[in-house]
Amino acid sequence: MLPTQGNLPLSPYSELYDIIVPKDNKLRKIADNVDFSFIYDELKEKYCQDNGRMAEDPVRMFKYLFLKCLLNLSDVDLVSRAATDLSLKYFLGLAPESRVIEASTLCKFRKLRLSDGDLMEKLLGKSVQMAEELGLIKSKEIIVDATHTSSRSNAMKPILILKQRFSEVKDAILKVNPKAQIKIPIGASALKKSDAIDEIHSAIKRIESLHESKVPHVAEKINMLKETVSDIEDHYSVSIDNDARVGHKTKDTTFFGYKTHVAMTQEGFITAAVVTSGEKDDGKVLPELIEKTKDVLPEAECFIGDGAYASSKNLEYAKKENVTIVSKVNPIVISGYADKNDGFSYNKDAGMCVCPAGHMAIRKSTRKANCKNENKNKSDQICFHFDKRICRLCKRKSECGKVLNGKVKVYVIEREYVKEQIDLMETDYFREKYKTRYKIEAKNAELKNVLGYDRAMSYGLHAMQVQGAVTLFTANIKRIMTLMSQKDEK
Repeated sequence: MLPTQGNLPLSPYSELYDIIVPKDNKLRKIADNVDFSFIYDELKEKYCQDNGRMAEDPVRMFKYLFLKCLLNLSDVDLVSRAATDLSLKYFLGLAPESRVIEASTLCKFRKLRLSDGDLMEKLLGKSVQMAEELGLIKSKEIIVDATHTSSRSNAMKPILILKQRFSEVKDAILKVNPKAQIKIPIGASALKKSDAIDEIHSAIKRIESLHESKVPHVAEKINMLKETVSDIEDHYSVSIDNDARVGHKTKDTTFFGYKTHVAMTQEGFITAAVVTSGEKDDGKVLPELIEKTKDVLPEAECFIGDGAYASSKNLEYAKKENVTIVSKVNPIVISGYADKNDGFSYNKDAGMCVCPAGHMAIRKSTRKANCKNENKNKSDQICFHFDKRICRLCKRKSECGKVLNGKVKVYVIEREYVKEQIDLMETDYFREKYKTRYKIEAKNAELKNVLGYDRAMSYGLHAMQVQGAVTLFTANIKRIMTLMSQKDEK
């Protein structure tokens, strides 16, 4: 049953707060100035109103999550500290002698109560509304960028995980029939052969034809093997975290995890965010960021970002929405392939093309275009060459790119330009606005180094979205308190 949110409970020890927790304490100022009661309205449908055992106060539970991000602590460490730290108890609305929750309760709250898909929009919208009511947001320019978060688990090499899965199947069969003859088709160079996956599928069929494969325990291991093979065909990486993917920070630097695409005002308030797997292209998320920002800040008129956002589709969308994109044009990003909608994207940090499965090209080359057609002024073509070993294992090998000379997997694009955006780049307006882009780098550093957003707390995209929603809300509240303190000092 759902309790109601009240004030500090009556206690003979309440005077300790005035003695030990000063008025200028950061947590006390947040508790006195920020109204968290909207959490009760948002989550009341998740609880039974008139039946069952009394639940923990949802506002207090959310405050625990807020503290977890603000202090960058684990569930266990947070609860342990809250039991003895009076500033935390004051923030949580507990009496000095009150007991704190069990750490497992916080985990259940995240999983069972924070399951709404629009949690991010609700929290960010509420924090931006608070900032507007206090007169802290005055600019109409929004800075956009993406920051990455590493998964809790690492990606395993296909050859290793396949060996492990086949060994598990073999051991399960031998327990049923010690005399069974099982051949594992995974050699040191198995995945370098063009017919490697075909050999693996054939081996699975042979195993399934055995009488022992009907035993439930053996069938479970076989199903796990088949699922692993399917994952390798799709993404060429396997992990406990099924939603995490390999992303590219530079040509030679990768990460395994998720991306959070962020829109931020000049004053440092995050207005919108989209959490995706690590391989997603930054530029393709811009229309969604613009739409969500417009919902909370209708007066936003300018979006500032790096070269990843200056695609022809984004510029066309921005024109319809009457907003300006301040982003430097890259001849490759503004190329013809952006309109094909075939899943390929361009990573501006690495200077390479990324295929729909998330794999980056290993090199690029330029060749002369065929000018025998009516277009005599056609520019040179840029060819992105992909790892043929990976392409031969991929399910999408017959759909993406094309084969050059029957040996190398390549993707060919034409160089084209968007004249209006190039003209905008020559104006003083563009130069002045673009100078402010650095501000979002400081915000990304704060999210990772201060609020613990550099690593995922749990597994799966939904868990990452919940973590992102609470972390970004915490960052906005922290920014509100910082600007209010600066106002008071003046």
